[in-house]
Amino acid sequence: MKKVLLLDRNHPLITDQLGKQFLLEEDYHSPYDEVLKKIHEYEGIIIRSRIPVDRNFLEHATKLEFIARVGAGMENIDTAFAEERNIQLISSPEGNRDSVAEHVLGMLLMIMNRLRIAAEEVKQGIWLREENRGDELMGKTFGIIGYGNMGKAVAKRLKGFGVDVIFYDIKENIEDENATAVSLAELQQRADILSLHVPLTPLTHYYIDDEFISKMHKPFYLVNTARGKNVKTVAVVSGLQSGKIKGACLDVLEYEKASFENIDQPQNADLEFLLNSDNVIVTPHIAGWTHQSKTKLAQYIVDKILQFYS
Repeated sequence: MKKVLLLDRNHPLITDQLGKQFLLEEDYHSPYDEVLKKIHEYEGIIIRSRIPVDRNFLEHATKLEFIARVGAGMENIDTAFAEERNIQLISSPEGNRDSVAEHVLGMLLMIMNRLRIAAEEVKQGIWLREENRGDELMGKTFGIIGYGNMGKAVAKRLKGFGVDVIFYDIKENIEDENATAVSLAELQQRADILSLHVPLTPLTHYYIDDEFISKMHKPFYLVNTARGKNVKTVAVVSGLQSGKIKGACLDVLEYEKASFENIDQPQNADLEFLLNSDNVIVTPHIAGWTHQSKTKLAQYIVDKILQFYS
């Protein structure tokens, strides 16, 4: 029976369903060095983000056949070296694409219609109507960068809102009935709203920076539910101050720890600006974090592991 090490807590359906076919061991507390001492015993690992699966880790994992990450991003794994060693890489972006898409729309509607601000004012006995006029999605051009599981789910949700959805992706021939493929230059020319849905790679690190923002033809709303380091915070602050960025919806921050459990720089001036701006909504990396997505993420992982051995 193959041995599988579970390094992060996930939905119990993983152990319930895989326990019939694999010898499972749960270790949710041992640090990296302790895990390293025993990783050679296992054919598989199931993780989220607690332990970095770097080259050193993989060199010790001499029997490893698969790495399953309950989530979408794989930046915490040395994927190139894992592939060199013929280790199967498994993720489950299908599991939280719906929750991410709904979160994108929720944040946008909040900021464009000043819902958070107006609701707080009313609680304080302040009744302002003219000052809280909203901005409609209808008639705007919605630009998506990265048209994978998340980008496609967002585009699907936008049907009925009366927006023109365009996207840019390095892959070709992925256009569908919900969005039109364009060049990056055309997206920057036309978009009123920019929603980011790319993995974190050397190519996408600080993808949104001063240069990118300067090439946006119109003042725009920025949404980031991808990875914090896809966006250079100081550039966003500058864009908000100049008015080039009309509002920012940020579910992720570049200051997050690798585990996503908290932030490393709570006393950061740029972060303080974001947290105190009426034109910014910051949420704690929860776009893909619904009750339903927890179940779906786990089920996709189980199904893919079983398929790998079928």
